[in-house]
Amino acid sequence: MSERTTDTGGPPAHGDGADPATEAFVAHRNLLFTVAYEMLGSAADAEDVLQETWLRWAGVDLAAVRDRRAYLVRITTRQALTRLRTLGRRKESYVGTWLPEPLLTAPDVAEDVELAESVSMAMLLVMETLAPTERAVFVLREVFDLGYDEIAEAVDKSPVAVRQIAHRARAHVAARRPRDVVSPAETRAAIAAFQRAVETGDLQDLLDVLAPDVVMLSDGGGLRRAVPRPIVGSGKVARLLAGGLNRFRAVTSAEPVQVNGHPGLILRFNGRIAGVVAVRVEDGLVTGLYVVRNPQKLSRVERETALSR
Repeated sequence: MSERTTDTGGPPAHGDGADPATEAFVAHRNLLFTVAYEMLGSAADAEDVLQETWLRWAGVDLAAVRDRRAYLVRITTRQALTRLRTLGRRKESYVGTWLPEPLLTAPDVAEDVELAESVSMAMLLVMETLAPTERAVFVLREVFDLGYDEIAEAVDKSPVAVRQIAHRARAHVAARRPRDVVSPAETRAAIAAFQRAVETGDLQDLLDVLAPDVVMLSDGGGLRRAVPRPIVGSGKVARLLAGGLNRFRAVTSAEPVQVNGHPGLILRFNGRIAGVVAVRVEDGLVTGLYVVRNPQKLSRVERETALSR
């Protein structure tokens, strides 16, 4: 059974008997981690942002703080924006395709449809196409429903400018997000069919579950073998998967899990985690496959990560 963790940086995870600053940070820590993760697509960097947030929060005069949650979100957002600009430069030299760091999530994330969509691999990749300030405004407004005045303080813009940025970001995302909201049952059925096809390595079974225009992205980070460019089309994707799976079927297994709020698979090779597969499902077929094999991005799939908004 997976272990659930709320250890996302900063002070101890429990605030019993702690000072007011620690208690406030602990009370909102999962929210702050979620804000940082949605802005960065990286759990490791989100944890660093929370550590920086704590260091700044610990020196704040609480008597002058009217809304501790809003103040903490403001610090987290500013730190995440700084980190996001640094990440942009790192991604320019990244080997192969860059994918967000996958998270093993609890069932309660899937039950919150808006939260689950916002942390899905497909949506995180859409948000990668936003400018840093647009992404911050979109996350704070659309996911966390913060007011424009509050967002303006976090991103150091006027409320009027934030409204304009929010409108622009919303239109940008709407043009690129998944076309339809798929029911959890439909997604589970598609991932179960895909799992069976993976386990058998049968080419026809794979073709039956893949949409004709399916896109497969694979992230090895230069440390593990991965396809260097997107693979498009059910025939190409199915043949690639079937060929690889048939060579190693005897020592490869697929475990169904919740990845970023949606059904996914953990792939194991000789019992060790070899990769994580997240899927995008539309009309009962898999339209997107996101395969993360970079070992530096697989540490968060051995235990559940708590998210909240």
